Amino acid sequence: MSEQQLEHRLLRRVTHAVHAHRLLEANDRVMVCLSGGKDSYTMLHLLTKLARTLPFRVELIAVHLDQQQPGYDGTPLVRWLQTQGHRFEILSENTYATVKERMAEGQTPCASCSRLRRGILYSAAERLGATKIALGHHREDTLETLLLNLVYTGKLQAMPARYTSDDGKHVVVRPLITCAEADISRYAASEGFPLL
Repeated sequence: MSEQQLEHRLLRRVTHAVHAHRLLEANDRVMVCLSGGKDSYTMLHLLTKLARTLPFRVELIAVHLDQQQPGYDGTPLVRWLQTQGHRFEILSENTYATVKERMAEGQTPCASCSRLRRGILYSAAERLGATKIALGHHREDTLETLLLNLVYTGKLQAMPARYTSDDGKHVVVRPLITCAEADISRYAASEGFPLL
């Protein structure tokens, strides 16, 4: 499969998800969460292409959170965003130190880090007037969540393509929900995204 065919397949799946789940609507201001990984770069790149073809206006704002982890260097990501002409904002919060302080012996940082990150992103979305928050979860992420929920909680529940936060303030969307991780990996490599 050529790079052009791969992009067409991914874009077709994102377009279908957008229409099927109302992920984008007229005059949306979408905060696109950019971690610096293959999934979020692909999501931003495809949403930018899709937005140009929609019959209504959608504004995209890329937001990256620097969590001040040791050895972190976000320069390649910032340079790429500038080169591509994206509107963006870099947030900087020392969640790394906060999680280290709160973590008990033998505990993993994932849950605490996730909660802190989500709170920071929700606050940013509110400040930016974002009507949607886009996350880069793909098909395998939602399948893994389904299995984890089934095994550990007995619930048959996967990641939804669209949901509203518990407080009702934020609509979270996952445009890559039906895209295969292998396709995203190939696409990110072919586009040369500067992965962090």
